[in-house]
Amino acid sequence: MTQTPIIEFSDFSFQYYSQAEPTLHDINLKIYPGEKILIVGPSGSGKSTLGHCINGLIPFAYKGEITGSLKINGRDTQEMNIFELSKLVGTVLQDSDAQFVGLSTGEDIAFALENDRIPFDAMHERVRKVAGMVDMDHLLASSPFELSGGQKQRTSLAGVMVDDVEILLFDEPLANLDPATGKTAIEIIEDIHQNSQKTVLIIEHRLEDVLHQHVDRILVVRDGRIIADKDAHALVSSNILVETGIREPLYVTALKYAGVQVTCDLQPGYITTLKMELEKDALVSWYESVQHPAEKPAAPSILSIENLNFSYDGIRPILEDIWIDIREGEMVSLVGKNGAGKSTLSKLLCGFEKPDSGIIRYYGEDIADKTIKERAEFIGVVLQNPNQMISKPLIFDEVALGLRFREVPEDEIQEQVKKVLEVCGLSPFIEWPISALSYGQKKRVTIASILALGPKILILDEPTAGQDFRHYTEIMEFLLELNKMGVTIILITHDMHLMLEYTPRAIVLADGRIVADTAASVVLTDHDVIQKANLKETSLFNLAQMVGIPDGTGFVQGFIDYERKLRDR
Repeated sequence: MTQTPIIEFSDFSFQYYSQAEPTLHDINLKIYPGEKILIVGPSGSGKSTLGHCINGLIPFAYKGEITGSLKINGRDTQEMNIFELSKLVGTVLQDSDAQFVGLSTGEDIAFALENDRIPFDAMHERVRKVAGMVDMDHLLASSPFELSGGQKQRTSLAGVMVDDVEILLFDEPLANLDPATGKTAIEIIEDIHQNSQKTVLIIEHRLEDVLHQHVDRILVVRDGRIIADKDAHALVSSNILVETGIREPLYVTALKYAGVQVTCDLQPGYITTLKMELEKDALVSWYESVQHPAEKPAAPSILSIENLNFSYDGIRPILEDIWIDIREGEMVSLVGKNGAGKSTLSKLLCGFEKPDSGIIRYYGEDIADKTIKERAEFIGVVLQNPNQMISKPLIFDEVALGLRFREVPEDEIQEQVKKVLEVCGLSPFIEWPISALSYGQKKRVTIASILALGPKILILDEPTAGQDFRHYTEIMEFLLELNKMGVTIILITHDMHLMLEYTPRAIVLADGRIVADTAASVVLTDHDVIQKANLKETSLFNLAQMVGIPDGTGFVQGFIDYERKLRDR
């Protein structure tokens, strides 16, 4: 007997009323009960639209024209209402703020149960259970809007898990999570899948992080069409990821650098299944041949932080005894677990908050008396959540805002805005309203608005969250160019690939204290630092261990140096 699909697209196309062309074209897809499917694709490819069709946001929230059919559990979705669909499909959105309805974390998680009139005691028990699964049981009384980005994501995850739906849809579930929490989130999703046999759909840019656990199939979406439907081994062995602009796992890139032919025989879809016995010699030879660049002479100090301490309430310390010296022209990563104090440190540097004690110096000068406006002349900051920065309805006006405050001539503004929009991949949208953009596109608008001001020090909080590999690379390459021109860049990030690829130095925060200030390659191979800061070992380190290279840190550094040399050509 043939199994009936739980989700079935037949010749399905969708066009938003606001768009001239369809976003989805001729989708034919069957997903069966209990399958775990990963959906990947570049920004704007239509993968989120595909998800919106499944969970009912299309056509109930986003209007447009549908042709063909989409059936869920055998019923055509156009014959169902949003309430009926919500009982079948639970969704964790990429933008957590858009999902909160409760005044506290506990209330938000309980929302679906309250709607179903679940008895009070049973509701409490289920809320505590799922909150514990995502490590939020100690914050049930907190407001969702007081949480860090990762804590918000975990609250949203719990809110969907608490309701017993048949299909779980995760839209960029790792977007704001630190590496260890992201790893845990993928493990939680796997546990739910194994224990409940629910159908799980994951839309995510971070392919390698999702492949920490098994998936049944990976769908690749490009230009509104499904161009591949393969298992992990077949997809990683093909050229589809590279051609589509999706980052392949780092260990796969390392194998290719070493001249290894990556085929299905190697079982390369997961680092845990990789068969390296036959290719060990090639990898060791490549590692031994990598040339390391000479060290650069130290530049003068541009930003120094001395014995900084801060608390929001005067009781619970957020930052303690912070000492950092950043040199002119450096590009530095600031990493650590959610809630470690990374974003708070950026607020102190910009003057949004005042330290309880300690000194911040710019070129040796104490800037305690400088206002936010005065600091903005030399320090620019791009916040983690783009919705907290945007104040104008149109893209052009938002990017031009700071320049207009500085009374820059309008013809210069036109030129500068066009330049940064091009760099940030937003030129086609120059006349668009911001409300029409995706979360990732909004992120690029906020980066463009700060880049337009030409700061000496640029602080970016999660600059690449929600970006596909092509836009990620464009933004980071532009930041590299700025860095080469002397702009000092501080990246607050959970993206360990970004840290390895672009920042020679990493400062690691855990529980408000600095636990490491060293080379990026050391950070991701030091077990003690990884444990304290909620990081995880890079797959490059695992690869080195698999082939018997004793100096795992040296192997990771070799990969970084080799890749930088390729990039500089």
